Amino acid sequence: MKLKTRLTIAFFVIIIVPVLMAAAAFVGFVSYQLKSMEESYGVDDLTYESFSNSLQMLSKSTQNIFEGMQEKAGADADAFLDTTYLEELNEQLRGRHSYLVVRKENALYYSGSSGSITRLFLELPDFGESSQASDSGVYIGRDVDAFVKQVDMTFRDGSQGSAFVITAVNAMVPQLRSFVRDMLVSIVVILMITGLLLAAWLYSGINTPLKKLKEATQNIKEGNLDFVMDVEGEDEISELCRDFEEMRQRLKETAAQKVEYDKENKELISNISHDLKTPITAVKGYVEGIMDGVADTPEKMDKYIRTIYNKANEMDRLINELTFYSKIDTNRIPYTFSKINVIDYFDDCVEEMGVELEAEGIELSYFNYVDKDTQVIADAEQMKRVINNIIGNSVKYLDKPKGYISIRVKDVGDFIQVEIEDNGKGIAAKDLPLIFDRFYRTDASRNSSQGGSGIGLSIVKKIVEDHGGKIWASSKLGAGTIMFFVLRKYQEVPVNE
Repeated sequence: MKLKTRLTIAFFVIIIVPVLMAAAAFVGFVSYQLKSMEESYGVDDLTYESFSNSLQMLSKSTQNIFEGMQEKAGADADAFLDTTYLEELNEQLRGRHSYLVVRKENALYYSGSSGSITRLFLELPDFGESSQASDSGVYIGRDVDAFVKQVDMTFRDGSQGSAFVITAVNAMVPQLRSFVRDMLVSIVVILMITGLLLAAWLYSGINTPLKKLKEATQNIKEGNLDFVMDVEGEDEISELCRDFEEMRQRLKETAAQKVEYDKENKELISNISHDLKTPITAVKGYVEGIMDGVADTPEKMDKYIRTIYNKANEMDRLINELTFYSKIDTNRIPYTFSKINVIDYFDDCVEEMGVELEAEGIELSYFNYVDKDTQVIADAEQMKRVINNIIGNSVKYLDKPKGYISIRVKDVGDFIQVEIEDNGKGIAAKDLPLIFDRFYRTDASRNSSQGGSGIGLSIVKKIVEDHGGKIWASSKLGAGTIMFFVLRKYQEVPVNE
């Protein structure tokens, strides 16, 4: 879930849930307190309105007693001059948080209050001023703050009097105070629970991916990339974690590539060093022979000089190979593409290589089956490198008394296909798919006659593929190897004028 959605939900929940829960608590508490008040005060049919109106509530709480007083006053007014009766009546009122006051003429006859009622007595309504209805009364404010219900009567001696039911408004019934207290506590508890649950929900949604993110950064800080950061979710932090995991994978791949690259560089340096040592040793030996006068005839001198020249060419080839390898690694091979006539180009290549192969006693055959006007778009110098590397590789692994190399150029539709076949020792089937990999050798052992940097065929593959072609090989152990590569033919595209 998106973080924005979580915050929006939390905003509405923290508003709506407490309101709904407070409303439910209000209904529950009011119902409970109404029932409690009905049982405590003997009042029937209390409503939410009467619960919210304290004066009406106080009036109802003493209504039954007041109606009894009215009946008694009508039947026997002098009963209100009986102290025993008044005490009993006052005791009933005390259970309703009220008390009784009796006035005869203008003098106080009886007070059920334990305190002073001087101010209250002065504010009491006169005889006949108050309503005699059982559900009504008079509120006396000022410093008294009391609700008064009045019963007027005439005693046997002809004097007038009044009995008052006094209920202190500031001493509200316990249920009202309990209700307010419970509601306040409930609201606080509801807000606390809602806040805690929302905070836990938000925290769990944010903390889990953040914790994993922190562990991941610590691992990377310590150089450890061998871990998996598995985070589920659709929120922004989870997306950040997935991006971080992708970054970790790329860093791991880069680190692995760097290790492999360093390994290849070390191997290349080792190979080049080994392969340079052989011709250098030979050159040094022949030069020392000349200096010592061993080459004392023109024929020997010519042989020594030719050998030195060939070894120097071999070293130059190795250095060029190394230089070209660095350009491959940085993707900076300098190509100069141009239209090349296939027959003319391969005729020149074969003529140039034929002399060298003949000097080494290797038979070269050449067949070109393409039309004389067939052309390709290629870099002549780099394609020559391809042919020289393939043939050089064939020469290196010739193991027959009579070496043989055949070059065939064929037309295969939109491509020309070049086949270079030798009768060398061949390549095992398990090694065939790997021969174009850098530094791969079918024979792990090295010797002076079969050295090489191990990057010759990888260079060939790179050049052919950069020309839009493809290269592959077929071989049979003990019989020889055929290298194939194809190049797209150049075709004129007619332009409608």
